[in-house]
Amino acid sequence: MRRRRWARAGRAAVLLGALALVLTGCSAKDWERDLRFGFPTGVTKQSTQMRVLWTWAGVTALALGVVVWGLIFWCVIRYRKKNDELPRQTKYNFTVEAVCFTFPFIVIAGLFYRTVVVEDNVNKLTANPDVRVQVDAFKWNWQFEYHQYTDLQGGVHKTFYPGQRAVGDASTNVGESAAGLTKVVCDEASSNISANCGASGGDDSDTHKLYLSTVGSQYEIPVLVIPVNRTVRFVEHSEDVIHSFWVPDFLFKRDVITFGTASTARDNQFEITATKVGNYVGRCAEFCGTYHSQMNFEVRVVPEKTFETYLKVLQQIGAADPNRQAKALRAAGMEPYATTTYPLESDRNARHAAHQPG
Repeated sequence: MRRRRWARAGRAAVLLGALALVLTGCSAKDWERDLRFGFPTGVTKQSTQMRVLWTWAGVTALALGVVVWGLIFWCVIRYRKKNDELPRQTKYNFTVEAVCFTFPFIVIAGLFYRTVVVEDNVNKLTANPDVRVQVDAFKWNWQFEYHQYTDLQGGVHKTFYPGQRAVGDASTNVGESAAGLTKVVCDEASSNISANCGASGGDDSDTHKLYLSTVGSQYEIPVLVIPVNRTVRFVEHSEDVIHSFWVPDFLFKRDVITFGTASTARDNQFEITATKVGNYVGRCAEFCGTYHSQMNFEVRVVPEKTFETYLKVLQQIGAADPNRQAKALRAAGMEPYATTTYPLESDRNARHAAHQPG
């Protein structure tokens, strides 16, 4: 009788579950959206793959937990002590042992396989990405260099500043140029505004022309502009300590390793394809010193035309203008300053934590 009741209850539960699925008309995508427990959606093709993996891994773990809890409670109730008789002892139950070994192995193997597939896709580098950007991390800010891009017609454009190499960036640093300009050296140990110590810009190893670039400062958040639905290659470079490039909405971060050389041959690289236009905050996710918390930046995903306009204006303004980023953003029809984060005050005697530029 008891077995029959259990069987009827099991069949009823299966039928109710199937009926609920049919009536709600939920697709696999709807289920994934509702079951990700508040996990961010992500705005790139790669982040979608990672989110789906984490969602269903969580669902699998929860389902296994329900099964285990159910078996525990069932055993507690079914085999509770009823009298002083010693229960029948069982051992060497091959079926139970085989199930307890095989089922977890299958689950783990499935999760491992899906993890490897997604990880390979996230780490995949294409032969000819649409945009190449170098991310220079330094204590305690970012510089973004635009190396080249491919337009919608297939034309490849290398993005240089016209003329000789002569860099004046938003942090008031001046790069050493062919014309013999003096390079300003900043003392990080003795200055509360040492966030102004920064990169001086990079050049092409063949032509020695200076790439288009923008750099952040204590008073201005660096903004990285990339086109939507295009593959963007990031080359991460550091010449001081280890940093980490993290955009939460990308559901991804990667360390920026310092190799003590200006070469980028060994630097970490990755690619993303952004699928949603918007402004997204970025942060350094590796503790790198006193003003680590101030190493914020902003990524703007924009239409292709806006992206090309921004680079053209940036080129026209020139490398010597410390306000080139804000001017180029405004000319391209965008907000001239970051909208997702503000520069943090590095003066330890200040009464406020942040200030909005402009």
